[in-house]
Amino acid sequence: MYRNILEYLEQTVRRVPDKAAYADERTSITFREVYDQSRAIGTYLYKQGIYKQPVVVFMKRQPKTIAAFFGVVYGGSFYVPIDEEMPHFRVELIFNNLDPRAVICDQDSLDSLAQYGYRGIVYLYDDIIKTEADDALLSDIRDRAIDTDPVYIVYTSGSTGIPKGIVGSHRAVIDYIESLSEVLEFSEDTIFGSQSPLYFDACLREIFGTAKFGAQTYLIPRSLFMFPLKLVEFLNEYKINTICWVVPALTMISSFKVLDKVVPQYLHTIAFVSEVFPIKQFNIWRKALPNARFVNLYGPTEATGICCYYKVDRDFAENEVLPIGRPLRNTEIILLDENNRIPPRGELGEICIRGTCLTHGYYNDMERTREVFVQNPLNDKYPELIYRTGDLGRINERGELIFVSRKDFQIKHMGHRIELGEIEANVNLIEGVHSACCVYDRESAMIALYYVGELSPGDVAAILKQKLPRYMMPNIIEALDRMPLTTNGKIDRAYLKEYTENKRKRR
Repeated sequence: MYRNILEYLEQTVRRVPDKAAYADERTSITFREVYDQSRAIGTYLYKQGIYKQPVVVFMKRQPKTIAAFFGVVYGGSFYVPIDEEMPHFRVELIFNNLDPRAVICDQDSLDSLAQYGYRGIVYLYDDIIKTEADDALLSDIRDRAIDTDPVYIVYTSGSTGIPKGIVGSHRAVIDYIESLSEVLEFSEDTIFGSQSPLYFDACLREIFGTAKFGAQTYLIPRSLFMFPLKLVEFLNEYKINTICWVVPALTMISSFKVLDKVVPQYLHTIAFVSEVFPIKQFNIWRKALPNARFVNLYGPTEATGICCYYKVDRDFAENEVLPIGRPLRNTEIILLDENNRIPPRGELGEICIRGTCLTHGYYNDMERTREVFVQNPLNDKYPELIYRTGDLGRINERGELIFVSRKDFQIKHMGHRIELGEIEANVNLIEGVHSACCVYDRESAMIALYYVGELSPGDVAAILKQKLPRYMMPNIIEALDRMPLTTNGKIDRAYLKEYTENKRKRR
């Protein structure tokens, strides 16, 4: 039984030390180099008095950044990834929340660090990796470590506009990797194509999956996700066989008919997260890769990223929804209604999560932590935390969990309770529509629909009138050249909501 994520790296470096572990289009780093450099960093940090505290890794998305993560953990601390591509104000808020004593950066990121107001200690990566690793010191640090110690803090968006720093532990990450690797069948032959920024929890599966199995991860250039044909050509060039991407990255490829021209011929495992995959687009992928494994993943960052999975095992009509299936091992999903009771099968409830997958909560914010990491209302005999996701789900007739929507996507409009996701699902069925998003402007009591596709707003409206009751019809329908996405590839609903509000104010 593993107790520390560093054990993954240590067992692998003994087996395949010279294999490239992490690579991008310019550089790569072997398991031996990751091991040696991270042990040097850990030795250096500890000797500087940096121990059991957050260490910011302020570097671009590149292979050596991952070695820095391991180095912080070797030193007995926990890493906080920050990239200068993040919005300036957001980075300032993160620094204010953390108040870190130390930052690791390289020469490329050193100049930009000063603009965020950080005045603490800065360690240059290329200097500190020259430190001689102290075996006795590193062994002593490990002996004092326990599996509930933090590994990382990753920051997600907060409803108040203040980023939330989520603290993940060794135990949670290990449980996650052990379970997910069984579901997705990782092995030494796995070649990941990583889409995620390194400052999101989504990259955990590639970073630590690679370390555990001696697999390989390619950090795909962000720019390629604007050019779907070149993106698929990249997958083929590097023989990438496993991807875990957000749904908009996959639908971009299928909706622009790229799979009619070139197929990712090495792909045998396609996992997807973040949004409901429109069946119309999903079926294009499945037809192009009939022998591939498709897995729908679900989970919040507060539960170490993924807690549920569904291996696609049957055909789906365009008006159906892919389940999110069942929980990973050592995880329980509880549906709770408005009275904190389990609803009858088929009825809606809030998705709540129990198990070792739960993170420690929000760094330096006990109040917000207590709001969502709460005592299990079904258990009044001893302390037992669950995480309330704010997502609504139901159990179908097959016993599979179905994601329905966010609680805050459920609106009251014209006297009716409406799921915005239901409107989006109907729009995504329309031939010629590639992606769609609905937002609600409460002040004007108007539903706004934004979509990307070839049809005119009038054509979309005419088709929807045949599909939706009158009270569900969007008040605003607007075609976009491109759907706005967040930095981790999800549809940027906050931007579209603000865009709608600004349009109203200009009237």
